[in-house]
Amino acid sequence: MKAVRIHGFGGPEVLRCEEVATPTPGEGEIRLRVHTAGLSYTDLGLRAGRLSGAPPLPFIPGFEAAGVVDAVGPAVRGFAPGDRAVALLPNQGGLAEFAVAPATTVLAIPEAMSFAQAVALPAQAPTALLGLRRAAQLRGGESVFVPSAAGGVGTLLVQLAREMGAGRVIGAASSASKRELVRRLGAATIDPADPEWPARVREATAGQGADVVFVAGDGEAAARSLEALAPRGRLVLFGADTLGTTQWSREQTAGLMIRNQAIVGFATFTLPLAERQAALAEVIALVVRGRVDAVVGQTFALAAVGEAHAAMAARKTTGKVVIHVT
Repeated sequence: MKAVRIHGFGGPEVLRCEEVATPTPGEGEIRLRVHTAGLSYTDLGLRAGRLSGAPPLPFIPGFEAAGVVDAVGPAVRGFAPGDRAVALLPNQGGLAEFAVAPATTVLAIPEAMSFAQAVALPAQAPTALLGLRRAAQLRGGESVFVPSAAGGVGTLLVQLAREMGAGRVIGAASSASKRELVRRLGAATIDPADPEWPARVREATAGQGADVVFVAGDGEAAARSLEALAPRGRLVLFGADTLGTTQWSREQTAGLMIRNQAIVGFATFTLPLAERQAALAEVIALVVRGRVDAVVGQTFALAAVGEAHAAMAARKTTGKVVIHVT
């Protein structure tokens, strides 16, 4: 089968399309004939060697895959060849014509959902839904600020916050076209290039700041997000890009106490699998009902996955970046 493999960490050029052996599903596993694979910033960090958790070299990257069940291993119940399904791949392998995954990480998808829509959800939908529900503990009528609102998680955060009853959602996006997308999804927008962007968030919330602020990054952006946070607000830190060094000043720490604010860390992958799968199923149902749009931005062929990595790194993409495999 055709697959993309990494033989050494580095830039997009280390992604090589090769012929490799087709995997065989073991006990409790299913094999998908992959139609689409997903790409996220975690994939970029693993490729570059910045994040831990990569399989031994060489390996086939890709955490998310959607397609048709091709074979099932012993002890698998509930799936049969021909079923349409989407999978989160704990051992990676999605950037290939066939991928193997534990049956516990696979969900059936309805005929009304395309493979591109389906692969936009396994990692990012639970992050958005559980981030709002569990980490932010969003209450009806509260305001939410989403930096990077035109990205894969951001587009879902905007829509799910509205679905959960947020009174006001504000999204930051770096270009006019991205801001138009965020407005279409139901949020007011700001330009993060504006040096006074925290003030713009406060202006959009009657001077109070947002009750919930999501931060997927470190350094100055994370620190300045406190300026956009309302009294008794919750600042949620999540995402691979947040695993850096944010220095909170003494004044900021004092301000957190005085204004009864909270900084909440959130990582989806450490939550129980059953909870993540239930969240994914919930969002799939919302997409099928037309309540939420699984935003697919740019698509690339398997042989062009290096171009996809470069485009994401340059922040030229929107929504979910999808790799068409077969």
